[in-house]
Amino acid sequence: MSEENVVLRWSAYEHEHIERGSDWYWALGVVALSVAVTSILFQDFFFALLILLAAGTLALISRTPPEIAHFELSDKGIRINGKMHPYREILAFWVEDDHDDRPMLLVDTTKWLSPNMILPIEHIEPSLVRAYLKERVEERHMQEPFTHKIVEFFGL
Repeated sequence: MSEENVVLRWSAYEHEHIERGSDWYWALGVVALSVAVTSILFQDFFFALLILLAAGTLALISRTPPEIAHFELSDKGIRINGKMHPYREILAFWVEDDHDDRPMLLVDTTKWLSPNMILPIEHIEPSLVRAYLKERVEERHMQEPFTHKIVEFFGL
């Protein structure tokens, strides 16, 4: 087995952490309770329970600060926190650096459960990432998935 040659390496927070005030938690509780009561009035007890559990989970997760993730680009693939994603599983990539937020590496894979990976790029020039990956994978224009924007909005 040949040795892996790591060319680019960087670390970044998994997502941007947004501190939530007590008003946000009160609003979440009021909305969740209203939806749960409405679903009980329609005799949908399971949905009411699901809403309350989801709101509680959202409140707990939004309080947790993000962890630092470690990224590596090598001749074998993209490594994220020690997990290798070989180039044969990667269909295309796009470096999104045209907006005011931090640059992102969007990766389209063949994996069924996580077909799209969004990797923040920090402390490294995005053009270096683009140039290195362009030699190994197809570059195709992509946009950040709407679901990821929603998750980022909630600070998860």
